[in-house]
Amino acid sequence: MNDDRFAEVAAAVLARVEPDAEERARLAAVVETLTERTNEVVADLPVEAEPLHVGSTARDTWIAGDRDVDLFVRFSTDLPRADLERLGLDVGHAVLPDGHEEYAEHPYVTGEVDGFAVDLVPCYAVDSATEIRTAVDRTPFHTDYLKARLDAETTAEIRVFKQFLKGVGVYGSDLRTRGFSGYLTELLVLAFGDARSTLDAVSDWHPPVVFDPEEHGTRTFDDPLVVVDPTDPERNVAAVLSAENLARLQHHARAVLADPAVEAFFPHPPAPISAEAVREHLRRRETTPVAVVFETPDVVDDDLYPQLRRSLSGVGDELDRRGFSVFRRATFADSAPRGGAPGDAGEAAPSKSVLLFELSVAELPAVECHEGPPVHVREHAAAFYETYADDPSVYGPFVGGERYVVEREREFTSVRDLLESDALFDVRLGTSVAASLRDGYDVVVGEDVATLADAFGEALSGYFDPRP
Repeated sequence: MNDDRFAEVAAAVLARVEPDAEERARLAAVVETLTERTNEVVADLPVEAEPLHVGSTARDTWIAGDRDVDLFVRFSTDLPRADLERLGLDVGHAVLPDGHEEYAEHPYVTGEVDGFAVDLVPCYAVDSATEIRTAVDRTPFHTDYLKARLDAETTAEIRVFKQFLKGVGVYGSDLRTRGFSGYLTELLVLAFGDARSTLDAVSDWHPPVVFDPEEHGTRTFDDPLVVVDPTDPERNVAAVLSAENLARLQHHARAVLADPAVEAFFPHPPAPISAEAVREHLRRRETTPVAVVFETPDVVDDDLYPQLRRSLSGVGDELDRRGFSVFRRATFADSAPRGGAPGDAGEAAPSKSVLLFELSVAELPAVECHEGPPVHVREHAAAFYETYADDPSVYGPFVGGERYVVEREREFTSVRDLLESDALFDVRLGTSVAASLRDGYDVVVGEDVATLADAFGEALSGYFDPRP
């Protein structure tokens, strides 16, 4: 019965996500216009180059409304890297005069044409994906590989599965999401045949899970999901996928197979939580939250979020080490435009980022236990004993279990004092996060964390109402 119900749901989802004839015609016109413009521009270059449409819109696996056009400009491998970047930007600005530069492994130009977001990216025209000079050089081979194997029925199933990934929040290979890329999604559906079979397989996976479509078998990978790139045996297509997102997909795959529903395929962002609701949660939980709030570093998201997670781990581990017992932790950044000072006419306030820790213990005794080596480790034990034997500020040394122990004055008894001290900069921090913190930050403790609801209402809503 559920098989029939799933088929009905999948058909209803496909009706919502498959581009109609008008949208397809607009895409074709945009690609044709961009290709013509690019050909005109590269004709005047001192080197040969050619445009190539790649990505989901080239493979016909895009979802209605996701209007992204990836146009690559392929240059000869004889061209030095610096010239590739310079000429690539020249072409990009000429084709997209209102566009702006962004940076991945190298800079490129992005803009908008007739409602479609366009990335114009330079790459090398290598002979195979194993000979790449830059990470984007393999993308044309992905497009060729899939176009040779996909048909209309399979692309429809890909759209359904892709929408499911979007609905449960695990679609996207950026380092903020750490989910499933479009290419990975397409390879999985190609392997299993349709969306339902893919979900059925996912629901029974026991990581690590390994797929090698072309049976390369040349190396191993240490990831929860391994899909060896059919075009490059040295690459795991799923390398960016986090174990958490794989587990999240498994949960939702089982749920939708047990009770198919169209609603499972479409995201439902949480309603922002109010400051008073945050206070109610904190009173109920009887924990102490503390937040470090600072200006978001002016870096791209693929740099920002790994740095935020590194900093969250570094600070959280230090809080635990010093006895403050971190109960849960989270990090988030708002989406306000960056630049400008608060209150400047016509300019937005700087974007803010948060490292949030919920503590079981916020105030500590004036003394702490400091253990030395086991007494039987003679040389080190003797050195420890002699260090503290004549120190009137400590209790001990005495023997606790098999070790020498002293009770000494604690450096920080309150979490605020610790986080407002220079000790914050002795922990693992992202480079740009550390620089931003040195420019100034706020420490918010206890119910005052509720004031963050104005800027981070959705993130805090998800925090206090966690779901898979």
